[in-house]
Amino acid sequence: MVPLRDSIPSRTTPLVTRGLILANALAFFFELALSPSALQQLFYLFGIVPARYAHPSVVAWVGLPPPDFWPLLTHQFLHGGWTHFLGNMWTLWIFGDNVEDRMGHVRFLVFYLLCGVAAGVVQILSDPDSTVPCIGASGAISGVLGAYLLWYPHSRLIMFIPIFFLPYFFEIYAALYLVWWFLIQLFSGTLSLLAPGQSGGIAWWAHIGGFVAGAVLCWVFRRPPRKWGRAVQPDEYGIEWAWGPYR
Repeated sequence: MVPLRDSIPSRTTPLVTRGLILANALAFFFELALSPSALQQLFYLFGIVPARYAHPSVVAWVGLPPPDFWPLLTHQFLHGGWTHFLGNMWTLWIFGDNVEDRMGHVRFLVFYLLCGVAAGVVQILSDPDSTVPCIGASGAISGVLGAYLLWYPHSRLIMFIPIFFLPYFFEIYAALYLVWWFLIQLFSGTLSLLAPGQSGGIAWWAHIGGFVAGAVLCWVFRRPPRKWGRAVQPDEYGIEWAWGPYR
């Protein structure tokens, strides 16, 4: 089930959303130009390796650099393949513009990056012994989904499902789709804790952490409502207000 578009048009040009997609695209095409060994080295250096933070002395012994903050940011711009990259960018394109509308450009950029950082931290805490690099914009985009759920629950999404190679389109409320999506992440993340190593290469808890961070932080980064025109005078609330001074 793939969302194709939502029912809320953008009021402003989503400059940051487009800029993030462009930055991810440039990073991905740079990855395509690397050899397999260089690509692996890139993922280990700029992706999140949980063991680097949980067991820094052991990781240093095998030759990896000591833990620092930068992978929490840089991992958000790396992807493991075409499906990973296109799926993330398509989701950001659909949901990012409306959240950016509500926050404003600068606030949205900071919000997006913080959600990605929170997703990375949750993934480290959920699987501290992992030596597999965690990469992708999924955690940050999950934060965008968390904000979208709270602000636009009645938005309608046009969904696409291929049934025996035939396209099937239908509408669904954004709240239904996003709650269903989150429950899948929560269920899969719980199974990954009960059966370590069976996560299928997906950082479920990064998705969960990013989504929850987005649902919480969206209220902090919401742009204050604008005050248009002059203030309403007391005698304009209703006809009875006009007689107030003469009573």
